[in-house]
Amino acid sequence: MIDLKKSEFWFVVGSQDLYGDEALKQVAANARVMAEELAKDPNLPGTLVLKPVAITPQVIRRLFAEANAAENCAGIITWMHTFSPSKMWIQGLSVNTKPILQLHTQFNRDIPWDSIDMDFMNLNQAAHGDREHGYIYARMRLPRKVVAGHWQESGVRRRIGVWMRAAAAARDGKTAVVLRLGDNMREVAVTEGDKVEAQIKFGWQVNTWGIGDLAAVYAEVSDGEAEKLLGEYEGKYEFSAEVKSPGPARQAALEQAKIEIALKAMLEREGAGAFTTTFQDLHGLPQLPGLASQRLMEQGYGFGAEGDWKQSMLVRAAKVMALGLAGGVSFMEDYTYHFEPGKEAVLGAHMLEVCPTIAGKKPRLEVHPLGIGGKAPPARLVFDAAAGQAVLATLVDLGDRMRMVVNDVETIEIEQAMPKLPVARALWKPYPNLRDAAESWILCGGAHHSVYTTALTAEYFRDWAEMMEIEFVHIGKDTNPVRLKDELRWADACWSGR
Repeated sequence: MIDLKKSEFWFVVGSQDLYGDEALKQVAANARVMAEELAKDPNLPGTLVLKPVAITPQVIRRLFAEANAAENCAGIITWMHTFSPSKMWIQGLSVNTKPILQLHTQFNRDIPWDSIDMDFMNLNQAAHGDREHGYIYARMRLPRKVVAGHWQESGVRRRIGVWMRAAAAARDGKTAVVLRLGDNMREVAVTEGDKVEAQIKFGWQVNTWGIGDLAAVYAEVSDGEAEKLLGEYEGKYEFSAEVKSPGPARQAALEQAKIEIALKAMLEREGAGAFTTTFQDLHGLPQLPGLASQRLMEQGYGFGAEGDWKQSMLVRAAKVMALGLAGGVSFMEDYTYHFEPGKEAVLGAHMLEVCPTIAGKKPRLEVHPLGIGGKAPPARLVFDAAAGQAVLATLVDLGDRMRMVVNDVETIEIEQAMPKLPVARALWKPYPNLRDAAESWILCGGAHHSVYTTALTAEYFRDWAEMMEIEFVHIGKDTNPVRLKDELRWADACWSGR
């Protein structure tokens, strides 16, 4: 299970040993007040851990070495209460492996006009202490997020929370296993990629298990276990009339329950956070894992169809970031367009595997032929996605680097019935418009598979991409494909030198 509280964020307040004990005691006291108040804010999902005031190079280096060795440490928040000469930080920063957020704030909100003196000025120097601190990151070319503003402001805390969630996802990925059942769909390019580079860059262990391994576990699942899980389904979803009654449709639903039980057992046994399937490799299974994949995504696992391991782990990262937030996260695919003037939109879906966390209403369990894969008609949840703001994110391997592409979209209500399309689906208007969004996505080499989420914004994915030190491209309301083409050329020049 995903537990964001297991991710610790070390709060490191900088100063120096020139101000005397009284000043340092005040720095420590103020830092304690801040840490205690911030830790109570639900916008900050991780566990905030206050560290002793950093005042010498030796203390700072030891602190970063300890953070590197602490498995639960997901990131470090730095703030310079006073001036803290940045050469003191070089040794520590040079060994650091954790994501960093530079908080640019000060303890007091307002200037105490009547009483301000040089003692107050010396104690509250973040205005130039953090500039000195920021310089050394720029000089050392180190990635970090900078959040400026008073620490009690809700907007500041929200941005810290976004970064915490991205860092928790980065930490989750460092020990993540992607359980690939079979290989990629034949002849498809974008689902391929360098799995060694992915493990170096993200920590993901992308390994393959034969579909026969799943089939063997599936064969051991009893009818009683499947019936019990089907009872859980009845409490969460609507059933079609065919599934309610004894017969082939109900049996198909029971088969999916068995596949879910078997798949989850394999995932837990291997310590995997994500998995892939492909309809071209189903030997020993009666159906393509449709409902089973939907259900496991609903429980927090990442998923990628046709062997798409990159999107499966991106779904997992988004699931970690979105835990406890309103909205959902799903594997998704751009399927077909609606080009009616003034109502241009994209219909997203997949053969079966769309997560019910994005549903607008209670999903309905149905059984229908698939027409691909050569297996029995699979059970699946059918629903329309909830309307509202959303984003699409995808990860592609360009050979010399990984690129993340994110597009802001607005999901809209589906006004027309689609009785012959019994799949989960979403209808959205991409920003800035369908034409420019599609051209921009294609210019970036964006995949046809993506992560769809109504819980997150582009900021979460940007923070995560910067922690992973990969390229990030954002397509939004102000995107111009002509200008973007130039920006992609500049990016090629920038990244080729790394």
